[in-house]
Amino acid sequence: MMPLLSIVVPVYNAEKYLRCCLDTLTRQTYTNIEIICVNDGSSDGSLKILEEYEKQDSRIRIINKVNAGVSQARNSAMSMVSGQYLMFVDADDWIAENTCEIAVNKAIEMSADAILWPYISEHENSGIEKKIFDKDMVFDEPSVKEKLHRRMIGILGEELKYPEKADSLCTVWGKLYKTEIIKRENLKFTDLKEIGTYEDGLFNLHYFEYVRKAVYVDQCLYHYRRTHSDSLTSKYNEKLFQQWQNLFDIMQNYITDKHLKSSYKIALKNRMALSLLGLGLNIMASDLSLKKKLGMLSDILKAKRYREAYQELEFQYMPIHWKVFYGCGKYRFTWGVYVLLMVIKRIIT
Repeated sequence: MMPLLSIVVPVYNAEKYLRCCLDTLTRQTYTNIEIICVNDGSSDGSLKILEEYEKQDSRIRIINKVNAGVSQARNSAMSMVSGQYLMFVDADDWIAENTCEIAVNKAIEMSADAILWPYISEHENSGIEKKIFDKDMVFDEPSVKEKLHRRMIGILGEELKYPEKADSLCTVWGKLYKTEIIKRENLKFTDLKEIGTYEDGLFNLHYFEYVRKAVYVDQCLYHYRRTHSDSLTSKYNEKLFQQWQNLFDIMQNYITDKHLKSSYKIALKNRMALSLLGLGLNIMASDLSLKKKLGMLSDILKAKRYREAYQELEFQYMPIHWKVFYGCGKYRFTWGVYVLLMVIKRIIT
């Protein structure tokens, strides 16, 4: 029999899209799967839908817990998985019905520790392919470190041509993992209360430390639904700046503790510099006065961590619009940053 694949689905108030997600999982052409759904304290009809599907398909298991966020939901499920391989799917997304078959077969064929694939960004009336690399690729141990592991810290060099793709590799969906590595190294997701965002990237940073071979399959098998409900542009998080400083500290300590190369240090500084966009959009989502918003942007630009990061940012690789935006950041032109954030916000919302 082919190896068991565990699929973890964190569920929180997802009744609008949950059936679509579960249908694509239960109809997979690769059938030796278990689907572990974590109901993270949903207050809508999500649990009722899960129980309905559980009755219809014995491969579905439900974990009920008090709401504690996606990181704790995934951690709860990981302690219970029994498959040789592991995948994550978010409850408002869906996957192609041959995803599991392609991923598991490729992992077996190539004796790989990780399989990766691109996705389609699903908008209301259209879908846009989001490729990570431009062809099928096999990564041996050295290239895993430089092309994948380091990328979880940040981008550098010619990768800065597309700063909007900085985190395209970081998601835990769109990947197949070996459960043995996760359990052996006791890998967990970090609580978002501590780091704000990027729990996926930190998980992958630790996982890819142990990957000896990875394979990228250039097929868009994952469908990511753009809902904007939790985006930086829709809801203000007053703690985000400090949370991201915590995230940067965790990464800095990791680089130091693991004695990683200088490319990792540069990548982290680039992440700090590029984070101005996310922090700025978060501020723009607030109801604060113009004076307060400008003051907060000015404080970010004056912070030592950001001043040092901009001194080393390689502007020559960036397209002109990002040169202008981050150039305003480098020279602490607060009004320029604010006006450009207004433009960006209108474009993306």
